[in-house]
Amino acid sequence: MVLRRDGNFEDRLFSDLPEYLREGDVLVLNETRVIAARLRGRREPTGGNVELLLLHPAESTRYDSTALRWVALARPARRLRCGERVVFAPGGSAEIVAELADGAREVAFDLDVPFETFLERAGTLPLPPYIHNDSLDAQERYQTVFARVPGSVAAPTASLHFTGALLERIAKAGIEIVRIVLDVGMGTFRPIATDSIDDHPMHAETYTIPAAAATALERARAEKRRIVAAGTTVVRTLEGNIQTHGRIVPGDGVTDLFITPGFAFAAVDVMITNFHLPRSSLLVLVSAFAGRERVLSAYREAVARRYRFFSFGDAMLVERA
Repeated sequence: MVLRRDGNFEDRLFSDLPEYLREGDVLVLNETRVIAARLRGRREPTGGNVELLLLHPAESTRYDSTALRWVALARPARRLRCGERVVFAPGGSAEIVAELADGAREVAFDLDVPFETFLERAGTLPLPPYIHNDSLDAQERYQTVFARVPGSVAAPTASLHFTGALLERIAKAGIEIVRIVLDVGMGTFRPIATDSIDDHPMHAETYTIPAAAATALERARAEKRRIVAAGTTVVRTLEGNIQTHGRIVPGDGVTDLFITPGFAFAAVDVMITNFHLPRSSLLVLVSAFAGRERVLSAYREAVARRYRFFSFGDAMLVERA
């Protein structure tokens, strides 16, 4: 769906995207790669089933392939107390060393192999719970074609629609393509549980903006050329960076920016995004970008036209209100 600035809708295929981009636009992609963060093991000595979803190293929100202490969501959390051990096959175990809020645990791994090798052998990609298919094909489809830098526990799903051939067509049409990285974490997929969005705590996520990308983006802003964000992760990266520095600067950073209606966008002019779950921070972000009534109208239209929602669903191209 194309959601125009005037509120009108158009039904198009994603392969038609180059028709809606202009020569001189800058398309920004998130090169993050989803790690095999879901681990299934057994408690010692009872043998009960345990599942851990690794979120980030205990000492940092940035992915570290050498870290052996991690923060993880645990199931069943109520049965995993400090000192308990979980055994994974093959190649390792983990001890619960701290009980954290929201069902999280800090775990210390004892491995026979390097951490990344352990994940390759024992872990799976953390597909969303509504995807009842853990096949190798489904997991391969959960990576973007340009995924390069490991660190995310969820895919930047708007970018799953891109193919190598489509990116070549976009580049040949005179659209500049730049790449950044934001490690998608709990802040993206945690639902809003508070009565007011003002009370929703946004978890911090790490990002990297290469020097070449920052230069290209600042040049585009100075020349009033449009910046097109492939997904909400790109929006949070760029707008969070500007909130911190007043302009887009290169380097590593951390953002816990929660974009809500009334937010003054300083970088992104057009956004590509999927259709999101109710009570999600992503839907709030899209409403801030496009206007609440426009988004509600677009979602009603999408339901009527039988669009597919969520991670493997259809996309929207949204012009900023």
